Amino acid sequence: MTDDPAVTGNSSHPMRFERHIMSDSTVLPVIDLSDLDGDDTTRNALLDRLREATHEIGFFHLAGHGIDPALADELVAAAREFFALPEADKLAIENIRSPHFRGYTRVGGERTQGYVDWREQLDIGPERDAVAGIDPDRPWEVLHGPNLWPEQVPRLRELALRWIDEAGDVGRRLLGAWAESLGAPADHFEEAFADPDPLLKIARYPGHDRSVTGQGVGSHKDVGALTLLYPEPGSTGFQVERDGRWVDIDPLPGHFIVNIGELLEVATGGYLQATVHRVLPPPAGTDRVSLPFFLNPGLDRELPAVELPADLAAAARGVGPDAHGGTLHAVYGLNALKSRLRAHPNVAERFHADLLARFAAPR
Repeated sequence: MTDDPAVTGNSSHPMRFERHIMSDSTVLPVIDLSDLDGDDTTRNALLDRLREATHEIGFFHLAGHGIDPALADELVAAAREFFALPEADKLAIENIRSPHFRGYTRVGGERTQGYVDWREQLDIGPERDAVAGIDPDRPWEVLHGPNLWPEQVPRLRELALRWIDEAGDVGRRLLGAWAESLGAPADHFEEAFADPDPLLKIARYPGHDRSVTGQGVGSHKDVGALTLLYPEPGSTGFQVERDGRWVDIDPLPGHFIVNIGELLEVATGGYLQATVHRVLPPPAGTDRVSLPFFLNPGLDRELPAVELPADLAAAARGVGPDAHGGTLHAVYGLNALKSRLRAHPNVAERFHADLLARFAAPR
């Protein structure tokens, strides 16, 4: 198969994405975040690679992020301890008990594009008090609330919240780098992320013969700003849509797989690309654990638009509807609320029938 020119570079950047050839099975461009601390030449080269990767592909591997691999190992081990609990213990913190969409989702309990996802997971966000008396003009405030934690695995709480803090720091460094790479000040996005609304999913994909569904997670774009995915070493099944075909992404040890969400696509007029991706279930008799972390602005915040230099603006693609054919809202909380209502209809029907009727259908 011939090399994809959007990945292998051109004559003006002969070493740009060396060895990262897009084929039916591939690795992505590697960005080393520690290069931000290098000399001007090293730093500027990093900003160029970051801009190019997320304009052309929307995904990359991230090295130099500074998170101790031992923390990842501990969190994955704690996750496996939780998922090995008896079903009754896991269902004691099922998300059907949380109007804030927190807690455990059983296998088949989440949907993407209306179809069943074959995974079980914990949804964990900032530890906040629930908002009493929701303002109809601020419906996203139903998402504020406490997490649900398993009593049988007490270490999971500390490890998960530490992961949220450290991954959030990495994400904010990336946002500053993106801003600079696009000709804006490094603090361009800071106000929107002064009180962010991150989400950590601790997911397990059980092996499946695909008799019920062919998707671990169905094809989608992420709704927020950026995603830092830490797959368990040796994982398979993660795919990115590229030029009308699905390509397998092989994880690199100790690296995140990073992609931008629809908010950054909107903020750059489509210059940065939120790319469709999916996860296939592993073969029957196997499983895998994954740690997707979503860094999002405050629920009531808009991501400020970037005024692109003329040459970049000419290459911006514009922004269409979301993956469901609905409106992409400027205020992040509206997009987040629509996403949760669609993905978890059991929670929506129990607690938020009014919001389900108002927001779940494409509009």
